[in-house]
Amino acid sequence: MLEKKRVNTGALLSLFGAVAALALVILLENTIGPTGQLFTVLKKGAVYALVAVSMNLLNGFTGLFSLGQAGFMLLGAYTYAILTVPVAAKDTVYYLYGGSAVKFSLPDLFAGIFGDGMLSLTLGVLVAIVLGGLVAAFFAWLIGLPVLRLKSDYLAIATLGFAEIIRAVFQWQALGPITNGANMITQIPTFSSFNIKTESGTIYLSSAFPMLIMILCLAVIVMLINSSYGRAFKAIREDEIAAEAMGINLPHHKMLSFCISSFFAGVGGALFAMYASNAQAMVYTSTMTYEILLIVVIGGIGSISGSVIATFLYVACSEWWLRGLDSGSFLGIQSDLFRNGFRMVVFSVVIMIVVLFFRRGIMGDREITDLFKKRPRKAAKEAVK
Repeated sequence: MLEKKRVNTGALLSLFGAVAALALVILLENTIGPTGQLFTVLKKGAVYALVAVSMNLLNGFTGLFSLGQAGFMLLGAYTYAILTVPVAAKDTVYYLYGGSAVKFSLPDLFAGIFGDGMLSLTLGVLVAIVLGGLVAAFFAWLIGLPVLRLKSDYLAIATLGFAEIIRAVFQWQALGPITNGANMITQIPTFSSFNIKTESGTIYLSSAFPMLIMILCLAVIVMLINSSYGRAFKAIREDEIAAEAMGINLPHHKMLSFCISSFFAGVGGALFAMYASNAQAMVYTSTMTYEILLIVVIGGIGSISGSVIATFLYVACSEWWLRGLDSGSFLGIQSDLFRNGFRMVVFSVVIMIVVLFFRRGIMGDREITDLFKKRPRKAAKEAVK
């Protein structure tokens, strides 16, 4: 009973924190304007946080070492982009191939039912995002049939190989009428498409939209981890033999974890396409996967809160706080050392320091709600009483 009460309290605190953060983002964006590095960090941070948590679900909670996250992001991004390019713009976007092989657009389809407006755009975008996740999950199921029989480094190499293969395939000119070959798919709905124009001005929601999608997805992942499936994932991580002896179906649960992780990576890829305003295969390299993996390690393997905190810190440092190191001036200090590329040197040193002093990451395997729990009294204090 006490444990259930603690869980409910933690859920309420998390819900209150999420609503407060979302309200603060909307307030800031409409008070100081949508431009500036702060909102770049919020948008990219929301996307990367979702992908990092999806990787943590697989690597941290299930104990399967996968490096295919960039490939699943690519599938989500291209699915979203292909399905949301306006019909009127397809000939322009696919000009090298005489138009697109996909003759419809989801926002346009909903516009035919509900009329032009925010409702049609929102429904079209949301359906495309979900389909991006489903396509990624489907490919995860296909490659998971042979790949999940591998363990440790072999699984990582196999998934990394899949990501590289899928990136090359999507740039294949024969698929140009669908993927636009090695060219970008542009003119897709972006985060700015959700800004509402009124007679008195514009209500900016471009930063709130990715934050809202991230929060909803994280809520689903948290509920999954706290369910019987999540406990089975953790049991597999700790000891596969013991988990199987307790009646856990290892192939089924591994496949389930792999597909769910890939689904949310695909959703993250669709959001990244919205953030970048295009979809292009050459962006989704293994470097992106390593970047996400680094965030997971810094935040703490097995901690959702750690992945989210580490993501926003990582993006803020790389995209905002250390930018002056590349432009000749940092914190009012002028130096010849502050030239292009020096930012990444300092950033690497900062990451090394964090890894050295936080061996288990910022949060370890704890969550933010654990910080509000009462710690057990020490035996010495009990003895004094």
